[in-house]
Amino acid sequence: MSRPRVRYVKDGHVAHITLDRPEVLNAMDSRTHEELAGIWDDVEADDRVRVAVLAGAGDRAFSVGQDLRERDRLQREGDPATSFGSRGLPGSPRLTDRFTLSKPVIARVHGYALGGGFELALACDLIIASDQAVFGLPEVRLGLIPGAGGVFRLFRQVPQKVAMGHLLTGRRMSAATALRHGLVNEVVPADRLDECVREWTGDLVRAAPLSVRAVKEAALRSFDMPLERAFTAEYVWEERRRRGPDAVEGVRAFVEKRDPVWSGTAKDDETARLTTR
Repeated sequence: MSRPRVRYVKDGHVAHITLDRPEVLNAMDSRTHEELAGIWDDVEADDRVRVAVLAGAGDRAFSVGQDLRERDRLQREGDPATSFGSRGLPGSPRLTDRFTLSKPVIARVHGYALGGGFELALACDLIIASDQAVFGLPEVRLGLIPGAGGVFRLFRQVPQKVAMGHLLTGRRMSAATALRHGLVNEVVPADRLDECVREWTGDLVRAAPLSVRAVKEAALRSFDMPLERAFTAEYVWEERRRRGPDAVEGVRAFVEKRDPVWSGTAKDDETARLTTR
């Protein structure tokens, strides 16, 4: 049996997910997507996990996206061309259209993040990149489209003219340019990348888990709402945070001048009610 396409390791409250096909620059085939789907399910279900870090194996690429050799074979076998989203495809819903994943995901990007690899990074909540990272959506040069959200997310995350220029030409973007446009959170020398990621995961783990999940949900769901509507909308994770013990623990720990001890859970009866809505 061939080795797994993805490595999945939990270290305390941090889940490390590594695309592990360095020989093909971590290109993603159907089996990769199937393995990732099970991993994302586990990340969401395991209350011990508070943050996930997505990386690529080797020193050349985060991921160059779709495995085009597999795509060519599938087309020769009569498989229809893909379009937007992963519905009906292996590993659906993929991270790029898994809109209810409540825990923060950090993309650790070194080397190439191209095509679907860039789209994976765009779907993460934070991007920490080495100064050797290179981003790009070359699909138009291949008769394809950035169907895993690249069209939509890049247009929302950088100035529109910048996004359109890269989308319509397939031009690549350096780490420095990505930082200038606010597309990544931090760019560091390659030998400091893991240290920088640990700093971010440390800050996330120190934060109250339900607060983090509530803020992520509210920020993403309210993005295109009028401000007045955003204030009055219902947010599942905010209800869990508000009714859970951590909302009391954080304030109490501050007053008592000690570190908080987070439970990361809501009241049992309220959790059951919310998950069966």
